[in-house]
Amino acid sequence: MKLSSRGRGCCVAGSRERGPPPRSPFVHQLRLSPLEKAKIAFMTLTLFPIRLFFAAFMMLLAWPFAFIASMGSDEQELEKPLSWWRKIVDILLKAIMRMMWLAGGFHWINVKGRRALPSEAAILTVAPHSSYFDAIPVTMTFASIVMKAESKDIPVWGTLIKYIRPVFVSRSDQDSRRKTVEEIKRRAQSDGKWPQIMIFPEGTCTNRSCLITFKPGAFIPGVPVQPVVLRYPNKLDTITWTWQGPGALEILWLTLCQFHNSVEIEFLPVYIPSEEERKNPVLYANNVRRVMAEALGVSVTDYTFEDCQLALAEGQLRLPSDTCLLEFAKLVRSLGLKPETLEDDLDKYAASAMKMKKEKVDLKEFSAYLEFPVSHTLESMFALFDENEDGIIDIREFVIALSVVCKPSKTLETIQLAFQLYQSENGTITEENLAHILKTAMGVSQINVTHLFRAVDEEEKGEITYDDFYRFAELHPHFAEDYLYADQMGAECGLETSSVSAPNGICTDFSPENTEDKNKPLQKKLN
Repeated sequence: MKLSSRGRGCCVAGSRERGPPPRSPFVHQLRLSPLEKAKIAFMTLTLFPIRLFFAAFMMLLAWPFAFIASMGSDEQELEKPLSWWRKIVDILLKAIMRMMWLAGGFHWINVKGRRALPSEAAILTVAPHSSYFDAIPVTMTFASIVMKAESKDIPVWGTLIKYIRPVFVSRSDQDSRRKTVEEIKRRAQSDGKWPQIMIFPEGTCTNRSCLITFKPGAFIPGVPVQPVVLRYPNKLDTITWTWQGPGALEILWLTLCQFHNSVEIEFLPVYIPSEEERKNPVLYANNVRRVMAEALGVSVTDYTFEDCQLALAEGQLRLPSDTCLLEFAKLVRSLGLKPETLEDDLDKYAASAMKMKKEKVDLKEFSAYLEFPVSHTLESMFALFDENEDGIIDIREFVIALSVVCKPSKTLETIQLAFQLYQSENGTITEENLAHILKTAMGVSQINVTHLFRAVDEEEKGEITYDDFYRFAELHPHFAEDYLYADQMGAECGLETSSVSAPNGICTDFSPENTEDKNKPLQKKLN
């Protein structure tokens, strides 16, 4: 596999206007000076316990009001204007929630722009999504949100969630995503009868350095939306909660230890989609994202939630910042290979590759091998592996790349499969074979494996078996850092590993799998 001619942007493809973001949006590094550590120590012993108690008390105080107001509410009643007593409860709950945030150090909340009426914009799209503190605009507006169905069972918090009439997504229901989009569409087209729906289209938390790809679910109804941008202009960023960085409890502790926390909420003008955008929710999402990025003064990037899982997966091989595997993963999704069946597909393609009489295939043979017709997406995928631009590829490289995308944290399983594909009759591979395997598994154009190969080949036979490699990996679990990155990558490896295995944030991904933009221009050649 080879690097893009567009430079180091195949995995972090920024907007053409602004270029790629400077760092991974899924990593937050918080460095405290000695003075800041001393301040936090002092606040921990003084203000922190008071704030924590008061914030918890406010949440408990809100619970009975939310519980009473939610009792006996059926769908027809929810579509009617609030009764006089529910309006009073609504005002009381907003006041209590505001006091809760005040206890957390958010002494004032700077609101810019005008919030549109439900009849003007049924959906509020909020970005960037970077923390559970993004619930501030939710409690200010009491707009409905999209939540996991399990959230309603959380003591106290679940009652408050049910009060705002959310759209629940169920993990156990295979058809839940489609039903969720249909429910959003029904509410959005109710002419303002339902409360507005507040959606975080990024689907996961980032460090606000850029806006990642928006999920199209919020834009499928094709109705006007109001973009809402969030800013936390604090000197010390204790707010951000990403895949790698301070955990949820640490973020809560550090934030409550700050004397004052700033937040800005800006309601941008309502975005009315064109006819083309109504028909193409991905185009609609991308155009709204661009408007929001310009308001924030940040870049946009082709990173997605799925790319985050791949880039930050645990494993001995950490993907470098210029890896082409993120581009490959996008092509896999665009081709129509489903995540839930990807392991079965991998087994099928691996078995087929081992039975083939030749490793090199042309585009027509590649199409027959995958059982997909020749298309722009397939041509783009073929071009990723057409190293010499001679119209043929090594099918084994495709299998290895698919294994990494399918099982990103299971490095040794991928390498074992690669050994089976490359080994000679006596079960060994050469240094050249190992170079092909590792450069494909890492999605780079060149890699120097001499240091690693010699370390594994203790008897200097010029060839190694998988058992040799496995024993070496067991003794040296960080062999990539010691024998690969140290030699040629060093600080270039900008994507660090993370132990987080589930998305954080308050807005789950509900976009149907078939909303992927099939017509989006794809990178044709990596060289």
